[in-house]
Amino acid sequence: MLSSEQNRAIAEQSNDPSFPNIWQELKWRGLVHVSTDESELEELLAGEPITYYCGFDPTAPSLHLGNLVQLLNMRRLQLAGHRPLGLVGGSTGLIGDPRQTAERVLNTPETVNEWVNILQGQVGRFLSFEGPSAARMVNNLDWTAPMSAIDFLREIGKHFRVGTMIKKDIVAARLNSDEGISYTEFSYQILQGMDYLQLFRDYGCVLQTGGSDQWGNLTSGTDLIRKVEGTSVHAYGTPLITNSDGTKFGKSEGNAIWLDPAMCSAYAFYQFWLNTADADVVDRLKVFTFMTRERIEALAAAVAERPFAREAQRALAYEVTTLVHGQRATENVIAASGALFGQGALEDLDEVTLKAATAELPGATVASDALGIVDLLVASGLSDSKSAARRVVSEGGAYVNNRKIADAGEVLGSNDLLHGRYLLVRRGKKHLAMVEVAG
Repeated sequence: MLSSEQNRAIAEQSNDPSFPNIWQELKWRGLVHVSTDESELEELLAGEPITYYCGFDPTAPSLHLGNLVQLLNMRRLQLAGHRPLGLVGGSTGLIGDPRQTAERVLNTPETVNEWVNILQGQVGRFLSFEGPSAARMVNNLDWTAPMSAIDFLREIGKHFRVGTMIKKDIVAARLNSDEGISYTEFSYQILQGMDYLQLFRDYGCVLQTGGSDQWGNLTSGTDLIRKVEGTSVHAYGTPLITNSDGTKFGKSEGNAIWLDPAMCSAYAFYQFWLNTADADVVDRLKVFTFMTRERIEALAAAVAERPFAREAQRALAYEVTTLVHGQRATENVIAASGALFGQGALEDLDEVTLKAATAELPGATVASDALGIVDLLVASGLSDSKSAARRVVSEGGAYVNNRKIADAGEVLGSNDLLHGRYLLVRRGKKHLAMVEVAG
């Protein structure tokens, strides 16, 4: 069930009317890397509403930024009047699509089922389930679980040729590696092909979208439908997104950027986008926001003329964080960023936002009877010694919760604690530490 804020945000989204059709907008945004017949696809998407789908496998308890590309892509097609099917793979999640490097560790059915429920909720936040183009959630376990292995081999497997299957890029890479590939993962493309066939039969689905690294799996479905039903359907793949410096997009310090705030806080999420390089920010605006071409081109000009202002990065961070975490969380994050350096009231920050905003700061835990300003500066590592701490105070450089401390003998009390246990200690303008009071 979507919140009123989520429903309102979805209702306010729109495609850019300056494009003649959705296909041209998708291409301008850089969302089409590979496809079946392009002219037919453009005509199809410019015509009467169609049903399309994109699949998400529950291989983790949250979706990530790579999935967000697909979610926003689905929403753009829905805004063009087409009907989305959000597939969360209860069966394919038990198998796992082949990775470039090594075999996946198989999760238990109970874990996969739990993650299916979580991911369905995440997918549902980005689509509208009302009106003529209402979205529908589907789970491929519903049609694979009742099927016996014999039925699967006879009805589906017979339409696949091993010679074709081993030519798929990821399969070929794994076959040529020391790890090899198991029959389990080798069969993944058959399962995904069967998904498309089932959705074609049940809902008249004629388009599948996904990442270009999944192109072999996408075309397994188009080929299967052509063989079994004698008709042509379509697929297109979005490009893999990389940073201009060659590093992998969607990771911060080696960790994936997840959509679940428990795995990546709204503050960390916002900061990730705020740190986007000038060379990448315009492309990110195209892919990850609903901003119009006119607005993005204006921000591109700002990057060229006033890069120090980071106007495009701030707009990007605000828009994407709002899409994923909501406007209230985004505004809390912005307030936290300012409050850390005295441009707002720390007392107004909720505890989750405060902890996220200070997570990367030096920290210390002190006893409740050791709250003298000198002790705090030393314990937090902001001063090397008590004499150095007294000098910081005398020179006017000591702050607690953004309040200047003028007396080296001052002892903080319980009324000074943020959320009953935190103190933000600052030396000068830039040196911060978070102190937690025990007991």
